[in-house]
Amino acid sequence: MTTKLTLTMENIVIDSAKKYARQKGKSLSDIVENYLKSISNYEVTMEDLSPKVAKLKGVIKLPEDFDYKKEIGHALAKKYR
Repeated sequence: MTTKLTLTMENIVIDSAKKYARQKGKSLSDIVENYLKSISNYEVTMEDLSPKVAKLKGVIKLPEDFDYKKEIGHALAKKYR
């Protein structure tokens, strides 16, 4: 469910934010929403995922002790050797 929110801020900030959103190919609402999610304790639910992402969820089975950050580090080290 979405709800309309009205924000008040300086015109120069709004203009700059709109320009940024255009450059990124996103709406200003999406950018503000994603920012607010990133600074809060928001938890993603299945309803929040796009149908394509939801379809992929659970496709790969990994061990309980899998450390994705460690694996990314290994992949980057191998790539830039």
